[in-house]
Amino acid sequence: MKKLFLLSALSLSFILNAQQVTQKDTLVSDNLKFNYKQLIIPSVLIGFGAIGLGSDYLRDLNLNIREEVTEDIDKKLTVDDFSQYAPALSVYALNLAGVQGKHNFRDRTILLGTSYLMMTGTVVGLKILTKEERPDGSNFQSFPSGHTATAFAGAEFLWQEYKDKSVWYGISGYVVAAGTGFFRIYNNKHWLTDVAAGAGIGILTTKVAYWIFPFVDNHIFKSKKNGITGMIAPFYNGKQMGIGMILNLK
Repeated sequence: MKKLFLLSALSLSFILNAQQVTQKDTLVSDNLKFNYKQLIIPSVLIGFGAIGLGSDYLRDLNLNIREEVTEDIDKKLTVDDFSQYAPALSVYALNLAGVQGKHNFRDRTILLGTSYLMMTGTVVGLKILTKEERPDGSNFQSFPSGHTATAFAGAEFLWQEYKDKSVWYGISGYVVAAGTGFFRIYNNKHWLTDVAAGAGIGILTTKVAYWIFPFVDNHIFKSKKNGITGMIAPFYNGKQMGIGMILNLK
């Protein structure tokens, strides 16, 4: 119960802070207005995952699903190590192919970096807080699924950039993200509730990145000194952590 309370408090604080920043600094752009309804799906997914930490019923469901999915499997398929990045990379691939998204290279990179920064911090923090054992017993970093969070953050990124071009771009990104979550269960690395929470975190952090983009852009990246803009963002793939840096020389 203590873990559930802390998780609920973290989620509530995260959402309220995003709301306060949006209202206080008038961060809502003309094309993407803050809509509380957009919080429903990621909040339900995160809540489902959090409840699973203390619910005997959901723990039994996790076990049953693992047995069904992993039955008669002789070897693992590590496609999820690569598919987690596919939706986000698709945005850049489409631009290279001449299909222009909502933002230019600089702005969309800031948006993705902001999302990954929030997503990674949330995932790593919750892994440390919950210490949930993986299905295969390899470690205690099961909750939430970092691969799934990365995939769904990228899927929402693809949706936001290309939904006005065609909804099928966004749908394809979500199909790949869902497949990534499935393979995390298939490979016996995560429970269903881990995957659900990771999906919710990925979607939510990308939505928040778009809501706060004007603030991030104006107060962090609009430095004219030496004509250089840049960004630093961490990454976490379930095994390794790192940090990436992008510099734009004008």
